[in-house]
Amino acid sequence: MLGTQTKLEAILSDLEQAATLDGMQRVSEALREYYRVDHLVYHWVDSSGDQYGCGTYSDEWQQKYLQENYLRIDPVIQGCYQRFHPVDWKRLDWSSKAAREFLRVSGEYGVGNQGFSVPVRGPRGQFALFTINHSCDDEEWAVFTQDNRRDLILIAHYFNEKALEFEPDRQPEQQQALSPREVDAMTLLAIGYSRAQVANKLSISEHTLRVYIESARFKLGALNTTHAVARAMSRGLIVV
Repeated sequence: MLGTQTKLEAILSDLEQAATLDGMQRVSEALREYYRVDHLVYHWVDSSGDQYGCGTYSDEWQQKYLQENYLRIDPVIQGCYQRFHPVDWKRLDWSSKAAREFLRVSGEYGVGNQGFSVPVRGPRGQFALFTINHSCDDEEWAVFTQDNRRDLILIAHYFNEKALEFEPDRQPEQQQALSPREVDAMTLLAIGYSRAQVANKLSISEHTLRVYIESARFKLGALNTTHAVARAMSRGLIVV
């Protein structure tokens, strides 16, 4: 049986290889099951103004949302469009009568009372929103978001990277190069050295090594060190 983190890496690998919107849809469903939440949704507006999406909200709710033009009053859309950072739905403005009615109706269609959304902007004016949604009490949700916040932000950007591949006339993006020290560190880790052994081999402290590893992980958009090593190898940035 695959370990928890390995399952997530396998799902994200499927996302990297997805060639159609149906592929992204299957990944969103797999992630919903992985996190054991009610819904997971990714929606974006491309540089031409066309809208796309994948996720697990019911067809009935999607139709209701469009028919009622809820886009104009949805506090999640309105709030996130003005933000660059992830936001818990409880921090948004639900004070208006229209917003409270929207919340009531959405609940009737299976939308949970808790939500966490990550706004993402593309290089040519694209706007996307990655949302994970569930029904539970505030305490349970606070624990969930605290435990998974970092991974959810990275996953939002993985979805966005894939969505940008479907953009017309897309220009290939430049990969961030690893520094020589980052390459050394990741190569030794790939060989199987422990962090202490890598630090000793490079004649640096473990604290300095941690800085190199975190920098490489960020550049590679990796969930953890193992994922970073795998991505570095698959992209030919390190050779073992």
